[in-house]
Amino acid sequence: MRRTFVFLLLLVSGALADSLQLTLPPSWYGVPGVPMSLYYDNIVLTEKPESHRFDVQCDIGRSEPRRWTVTPADKDVGEHTLRVAVDDSQAKMTLRIAPRNAGAGRNLRLLVVGDSLTAATIYPNEIARLLSRPGNPRWTMLGTHKPPTAAKGVAHEGYGGWTWEAFLSRYNIKLGHQLDEKGKRQSSPFVFEGKLDIARYIRENCDGQPPDVVTVLLGINDCFHVSPDDLKAMDARISAVLDNAEKLLKAFRAVAPHTVFAVGLPTPPNSRESGFEANYKGKYHRWGWKRIQHRLVQRMLERFSGRERDGIHLVPTELNLDPVEGYPDNNGVHPNTTGYQQIGASFYCWLKRWMHMQKE
Repeated sequence: MRRTFVFLLLLVSGALADSLQLTLPPSWYGVPGVPMSLYYDNIVLTEKPESHRFDVQCDIGRSEPRRWTVTPADKDVGEHTLRVAVDDSQAKMTLRIAPRNAGAGRNLRLLVVGDSLTAATIYPNEIARLLSRPGNPRWTMLGTHKPPTAAKGVAHEGYGGWTWEAFLSRYNIKLGHQLDEKGKRQSSPFVFEGKLDIARYIRENCDGQPPDVVTVLLGINDCFHVSPDDLKAMDARISAVLDNAEKLLKAFRAVAPHTVFAVGLPTPPNSRESGFEANYKGKYHRWGWKRIQHRLVQRMLERFSGRERDGIHLVPTELNLDPVEGYPDNNGVHPNTTGYQQIGASFYCWLKRWMHMQKE
């Protein structure tokens, strides 16, 4: 079954063997009143997206020089086919717009998991802000990490430098779940006495009630150091990372069979090399990470698309992040407030669609 789906995905995406490797997910999500944009640089593998002509066809929205963008209206609720053509490549996906009152009056228990992008707490704050608007559920954010920057009610499990493997197995026998002298966590919140124990985490940190939804945004630290010039080594590393992801998700599902997982696709890099130079002083470059990130997105689409029956949903967090205005000049992979809010909007729009489908 999976081989058949992968073949169809490659066919729809315009054959990944071409130089641009135009890559789209099967579905994208929107909500009336929430701006959503498809940035051309984020869907192709090129150092100069401005050298290519992008043609986007959809019955709503409009094309601009660096993006296609839409702020849906209530009349746009439903499904819209979006087609992209660039040079000789073509691809399509379905933009699914949920009603602005999807999930109203329900209860939503949400656990947000991730690395430093989550630890910054800006996109979890944005999810909370959007969920606090009229027409939304009564929300509760779970998690043991509540930094000073967290808005009221916001919590998560986001830690700088962490990976899928770290959440699966990291444990400091000396500190346990105590913070180190720098105030950093050295043990996974899901690991107790060296053993992965999701049931205990839920019992001790979630009042014994599993989350309805777990969002996960990981992958940068897992793959950042692999050589972009060695595709075989890159794919081997990505395979190991995705195996770890499967293990963590399976462990959650074993004790929380009704929990669903919204897995974010890895976010694109800053469009400026200056951001990488500021951080890495020539050791790592924008084009190198761009190639790794693009391949990681492709492999995650192959592995996790069509897995909704397993409770696994993909969230295209890579599409709606502006690689220019969404980043500061001096950081390669960490967005500015605008970029983080775009990530939050992507998760929110998926949540609204999911709640709408649950109603049906």
